[in-house]
Amino acid sequence: MSKHIRKLPPDPIQAAHSLLAKLTGEEPRMVPDGKEPAAVALARKGGLQGGKARAEALALQRRKLSALKAAYARWSKKTTT
Repeated sequence: MSKHIRKLPPDPIQAAHSLLAKLTGEEPRMVPDGKEPAAVALARKGGLQGGKARAEALALQRRKLSALKAAYARWSKKTTT
């Protein structure tokens, strides 16, 4: 018997199916998290390229303005100590 206890799905029908599958020796089907692996990979790839492409597309003046705004936002925060 395993030491780890698996959480049952929140839906009672899925929980009953999972429990029955475990009792009969079948592997219980895991509930998918609702995300397609291919879509997640594509979004990550685009996210990794996005910042670099945006920096190359911006003019030098706009990049400086953006950097100044970011620095001001970062260093103007009040500390609670």
